[in-house]
Amino acid sequence: TMEEWQNIEEKMNSLPMTKRDARTFMRMFFSGAVEVELDKQGRINIPKNLREYANLTKECTVIGVSSRIEIWDRSTWNAFYEESEDSFEDIAEDLIDFDF
Repeated sequence: TMEEWQNIEEKMNSLPMTKRDARTFMRMFFSGAVEVELDKQGRINIPKNLREYANLTKECTVIGVSSRIEIWDRSTWNAFYEESEDSFEDIAEDLIDFDF
């Protein structure tokens, strides 16, 4: 949501601009930000630079990650999922310390 984006933006703006890493991070992070609107059919147009950055092809997968979505190239997502599937239980056990 726009409110969530504004919260992220506020936190980012509190980074010390005297630090090179903070400036670099903010430049890279915000340079890819684009506000888009849904068309009448509920679709968005992903700008070319973001499609290229994410290596999106015609076949994409949209996944839900808590309160946000991620758009992956289908073959990239499938490879990530297969690679991560085997370690999922180990990761879950490591995260138990976070009181889920």
